[in-house]
Amino acid sequence: MQRKKLTPVGVWHWTRLIYRSILFLLLVYAYIRYRFIYHQPFIIGLEKMPAIIIFVWAVYVVEMIFRFFPAKIESPGCQKQFAQNYIKTGETDVIVHDNNATMLVALIWIVFNGIFGALHIMGILDDGIMILLCGAYSVCDMICIMFFCPFQSWFLKNKCCSACRIYNWDFAMMFTPLFFVEKTYTWSLLVLSVALLVRWEITFYRHPERFSEHTNAYLKCSNCTEKLCVHKKQLHKLWKQIEEYSEKKLKQLEIK
Repeated sequence: MQRKKLTPVGVWHWTRLIYRSILFLLLVYAYIRYRFIYHQPFIIGLEKMPAIIIFVWAVYVVEMIFRFFPAKIESPGCQKQFAQNYIKTGETDVIVHDNNATMLVALIWIVFNGIFGALHIMGILDDGIMILLCGAYSVCDMICIMFFCPFQSWFLKNKCCSACRIYNWDFAMMFTPLFFVEKTYTWSLLVLSVALLVRWEITFYRHPERFSEHTNAYLKCSNCTEKLCVHKKQLHKLWKQIEEYSEKKLKQLEIK
């Protein structure tokens, strides 16, 4: 099978996966260091290094600000909201995946993070853990885009990220735990992410035709600038080969 080259959008995804993973690992290291070596709250140690806070804050703020405007390097999944990316198919029936599933995802996410929030209020989890959760979510966000998305597979049933109903919920979901960390730099990230989500939802309800492959040719596979499905298929094929090889070896062991 011929190897497919990464598109610019794919390169951007890999870049974000790498630097978010590095950032998360550094946060874990710093948390362990301050909590178990220096025996002081992670948030206090972090605030002793304001340059790091400013840098990380700026990186995510810039990422979110770019989402408010059309950008060729971004995924079609979040770019379909813009009028310039609406290519009429000639059809008028707007077909968007079940909105009940969308509300179910929102409910599950709120309840899931509400548990962490309750543990934080009870003093079982500290601010540092909530920040680590954000770091973990940021890595999981890229894993969902590039490898496997439980929301797509188990709830929304959309064909790919391009057709995802909740694509621009990602930052709001990522920063949900920051609701419980009462700092200016945390709440500002949360507020901006919620603004991004609200803008997305308003656009969806005003212009649903942009979000449907049936009415917007921009979402057709032939117009995709991401091509991540190719790499996902390669990954799934590799995983299947590994499973078949493992089953073969187990059978050989059973025979012996």
